Amino acid sequence: MTITDPTLAVLLVLGVMVIGEIISIVTRARVPMLLVAMLGYMLLIWAGVFPKDILDTSTLAIFGSLMVAPLIIHLGTIIPFKVLKGQGKTILIALTGMIAATLLLLAIAAPIFGYEIAVSAAGPIAGGTIAFLITTEKLTEIGATHLVAIPALIVAIQGLVGMPIATFFLRRFARSVKGKMNEAGYEEVAAAVEIHGSASDETKSWIPKKYQTNMVLVFQLFLGGALALFLGNITGINFSIWALAIGFIGAYFGFYQQNMLERSNSFGIAMVGLIFFILAPMNSVTPSMFAQSLLIVLAIMAIGIVGLIGGGFIASKFFKWDPNKGIAVALTALLGFPADYILCEEVSRSVGETDEERKAIFNEIVTPMLIGGFTTVTTASIVIASILMNTL
Repeated sequence: MTITDPTLAVLLVLGVMVIGEIISIVTRARVPMLLVAMLGYMLLIWAGVFPKDILDTSTLAIFGSLMVAPLIIHLGTIIPFKVLKGQGKTILIALTGMIAATLLLLAIAAPIFGYEIAVSAAGPIAGGTIAFLITTEKLTEIGATHLVAIPALIVAIQGLVGMPIATFFLRRFARSVKGKMNEAGYEEVAAAVEIHGSASDETKSWIPKKYQTNMVLVFQLFLGGALALFLGNITGINFSIWALAIGFIGAYFGFYQQNMLERSNSFGIAMVGLIFFILAPMNSVTPSMFAQSLLIVLAIMAIGIVGLIGGGFIASKFFKWDPNKGIAVALTALLGFPADYILCEEVSRSVGETDEERKAIFNEIVTPMLIGGFTTVTTASIVIASILMNTL
């Protein structure tokens, strides 16, 4: 099948996403939208219903890649600084899960499948495209290109495996939050929502209100995104970390307002473009690759997931967190942005029965999930991949 019209290409891929959204609503987020979209897209590519260049034809994947840095800056603007200061435990829980998963892989997977395979899987299973690139570059350098399919398949399907598990624990935690809210009454709920802020809150800004148009707000986000990319290039620190910091600092000092993309009425289309962008890696997964490496990859992922869950549970008990919340944070290693954010939206929407409940649940889970994702996928996975691949 050949598709040359961008509008038709967008319509078809959006149709898969809409089916995923409907299934998510019907199943109350037990089956995440992104899981259905990724799996459905891959199967349609395999069946020849969608051509492999459908995302290129749509042009939205290119738009999505442009929106990564502005979206991360937007995330920085939705988390108040006073909330961010209390996220030290989140970072430690996420790191504990990753370390436990890595040690378990080296202890169990290395004797069974070989050290090279275990090490090749460790970085990607901790999440992140950069970790995958570091892994594949080293495998190519040492002439082990036959192993590239394993980290490639892990990166491609880890979300498919991780999303339902993370959703299970997030839903359990969300129900406990809802139960406490019902016991405490809606006055405390309203207070909790007020602490975290909302898109309608007025925030101090350097820019007079009459100039805060959609165009100006989007320009501010892209200005920050360009700065993040520049800093990433000259420091070697991934641009997403800089983008998150720019969002935090810009919102704290009044350059950015809260929920910048929502204020500019751009959040919806930005998220659609980003999902188009993250569907692209599914093009590289062929049925033969899937069949040949699937059992090894599933075994390795099972070991890694046990490590993430075990590490998250132990750290949660140590820090006196609800284990469901801590395990979900540890599992962000399999998700990263935007899947962690989308899951927060879906879980809060499905578990909460009123607007107050949905806002309170969302505010309770979104910050630790985002911080966990940036700790694992954006930062620690790169360190783990770099260290382990240098041992080959």
